[in-house]
Amino acid sequence: MKNAIDSIKMEVYRRRTYFKYRNNWQRIHLDPFLLFSLLLLIGAGLTVLYSAANQNISLVLAQVARLGLAFVILLFFAQISPPRLKAWSPWLYVIGILLLVAVLIIGEIGKGAQRWLELGLFRFQPSEIMKLAVPLFLAWYLSDKPLPPTPKTLLVCGAIILVPTLLVAKQPDLGTALVLVIAGGSVLIFAGLSWRLILGCLILIGASTPILWHFLHDYQRQRVLTFLDPERDPLGNGYHIIQSKIAIGSGGIFGKGWLHGTQSHLDFLPEHTTDFIFAVNGEEFGLLGCIIVLIIYFVIFARIMLIAKDAQDTFSRLIASSVALIFFMSLFINIGMVIGILPVVGLPLPLFSYGGTSMVTLMAMFGIVMSIHTCRKLVPT
Repeated sequence: MKNAIDSIKMEVYRRRTYFKYRNNWQRIHLDPFLLFSLLLLIGAGLTVLYSAANQNISLVLAQVARLGLAFVILLFFAQISPPRLKAWSPWLYVIGILLLVAVLIIGEIGKGAQRWLELGLFRFQPSEIMKLAVPLFLAWYLSDKPLPPTPKTLLVCGAIILVPTLLVAKQPDLGTALVLVIAGGSVLIFAGLSWRLILGCLILIGASTPILWHFLHDYQRQRVLTFLDPERDPLGNGYHIIQSKIAIGSGGIFGKGWLHGTQSHLDFLPEHTTDFIFAVNGEEFGLLGCIIVLIIYFVIFARIMLIAKDAQDTFSRLIASSVALIFFMSLFINIGMVIGILPVVGLPLPLFSYGGTSMVTLMAMFGIVMSIHTCRKLVPT
């Protein structure tokens, strides 16, 4: 009898401790599992960045400062309830479109592209806002519509995606334009878009390739040609991909060791702190290091999809699912570019590459996902 009472007491204590722990995290609207996974990924990224930057601690500290700002943004968006975020969505989209138009008129030009707005103390890319605004606006529009969407609804959704995509492509920024298409398309996919229609769109895009080719800039055409045959210009357009493959291949299974990568330290590998940082990871930590990093990415993706599955309204489910797919496709495109199975499009590796604007946008998305998870109403069993 005494053992039974002690067991009951222990179970009561365990449940109280669990709910107190859970309530503490819910009070600040954070998901500890997702947060820990993000910190693990960021820690790995800073480790590789320190080596890629030739042990330049100032570059790492600058990245840490950006991460600090990004976490403040994450915490801010985590406090916004899904109903309030839903009400803000149309305004965020309209503001983003106006900023994109402003970029084309008064934007700052750098490296042959007009992508930034100069605001005195800092500059930023309005196109990054649209990575968040497009799926939010689409989810808002579809939240009170019958699903799967009707042809009329799909036409409106297509216009919502097409307008910012064309404005971004005009800058030109083909990588971000591609992400906007993915961001909008992911919402439509999870809204129940027919696979026949998806296949038809892919066939239509393939058939219109000659027309799209005509509108590409010369450097974009060169990237496609280099992707098809990197050896055609090994010291020019093909240099990035060739050196990236050499870096990853030379790492073998276990890598050359941290701080011992030759491709990046001897400046053979271009953009080794930004777009091609995964090649540095492959050279120094080998196949094993690449697998570990990919496992962390997969855990984050799986956690977001689980949160999306448990979401209790259409708007929240569509947004969380879209964030998961944007995160996955950004990873897929960057790594595909680094290993040579996709053309170079200048897309950073999420939470790994050196940079600020894309990181802040991504952390805002994670904050929204955490809000969706912690603001849901628990159904008693």
